[in-house]
Amino acid sequence: MTTSVSSDTLSAHHSHWCTLAYWELRQRVGRLYIVDRDWINIFQQLPHGYGMCLALMQTETADTRVRKARDKIGLGLVLSRETDGIWVYNRSCHPIFVNHLAVVTASRRTSKIQKLHPGCSLRIFDYSWHELLKRTREAGPGEGPSNPYCAQISFIKGWGPNYSRQTVIQCPCWIEILLHVNR
Repeated sequence: MTTSVSSDTLSAHHSHWCTLAYWELRQRVGRLYIVDRDWINIFQQLPHGYGMCLALMQTETADTRVRKARDKIGLGLVLSRETDGIWVYNRSCHPIFVNHLAVVTASRRTSKIQKLHPGCSLRIFDYSWHELLKRTREAGPGEGPSNPYCAQISFIKGWGPNYSRQTVIQCPCWIEILLHVNR
């Protein structure tokens, strides 16, 4: 049986549907960014339309890894709320790496890190997962702490078991997406 959940699920108790945080390595940079439109551009330099300009938040850094990654963000990405879920579209000339939680079974969730090439898109949250997540939480606790309403996107550099960077906080430039879902 397929459950259909409208995009109202993401905004029932909030005027905004997500909050963004920009990070450089383990340090959050700038303020939290509230998203209340159906889409947002996240890019390095002005002008690239409505959105979150990372250059306005950044300060001088001696870390060459951060400077090199900043130089390659360019047009960045678009994050959009669609009728079937939350999507990310890579507008950069370089890959981005996306971590999102996917429900595998009613009792176990796994993390997926996917490389998203320039010009490609990926659904990072499916509204039908929301109903399954609610039933899973009612059935009992899962394996360790996790937030199925949070995703991370790293610009240029990947992380995980196949990389020298095991966690996202080792990536030079990344964003955290906190979805506001009616739980």
